[in-house]
Amino acid sequence: MPRTSRPALASAASPVAQRNEYTVDELARVTDSTVRNIRAYQDRGLLAPPEKRGRVGVYDDTHASRLKLINHLLARGYTLANIQDLIKAIDEGHDLRSILGLENAIGSRWSHEHPKQYSLVELARMFGVKGTPAALTKTVSKAIELGLLERDGLSFVARSPATLNAGATMAQAGIPLSDLLDAVNVSRPHFNAIAKALVDLVVRQLDRYDADALPPPADVPALVDAVWRVRPLGMVLVESEMNRALEEASGDYLGDRVAAIMGKLERKDAGGGGSVNVSKKKR
Repeated sequence: MPRTSRPALASAASPVAQRNEYTVDELARVTDSTVRNIRAYQDRGLLAPPEKRGRVGVYDDTHASRLKLINHLLARGYTLANIQDLIKAIDEGHDLRSILGLENAIGSRWSHEHPKQYSLVELARMFGVKGTPAALTKTVSKAIELGLLERDGLSFVARSPATLNAGATMAQAGIPLSDLLDAVNVSRPHFNAIAKALVDLVVRQLDRYDADALPPPADVPALVDAVWRVRPLGMVLVESEMNRALEEASGDYLGDRVAAIMGKLERKDAGGGGSVNVSKKKR
């Protein structure tokens, strides 16, 4: 079912905020949960029911951020009963829509991409792989280890089809798949560090409040708006800095390559050539 992101409710975020929409299977995938758990959380009142469109239930980023919160608390040792009490206390002590807006602004996905499924044959065609099935399987396994692909029965799912398409274009241009995957593996810790720095910028909006307390209800709408405004600016910063770094790296490489060529020509000239000295005299 094709879906497009659309403006979130004004009460939950700024007017420019966009939200993702998911089927229950997609929601389970993007939150590292299961359909069974989603149903169970709904039955216990931990998760709001989806919007019904005909016979299909449609979830959005408020559900995704709530699921991530539940999973995080479970990982820290809280029981479902503890979490249920906590959510009930929040709901009783604060404006529910404002709290959900804050939860959504901080915890929702930064990407509007939807996962896409591929067969092994489609992947081989995309990346122009012409090796043995064993070689292709080895490459796919490495992509799975890096989280670029997930196995789904006999098929594979990419959480970011755009990333997969970019890699396929580079592979078709002649860059070996193994080199592409190695580049992802090497660069990922640096991206993780960048992401942490940007998330710190966003959540620092909460530092003026006690660490173990929610902001006062009256402050939440302005805080939600501020967080939504900071998020896209963070992405602009990443793109700008990445462009600068790529230009510098490309320039350094080009300069080194030209210098090496000129050095070779000069050595050739010193050994009996003459073309380089002639051109130098003309300049």
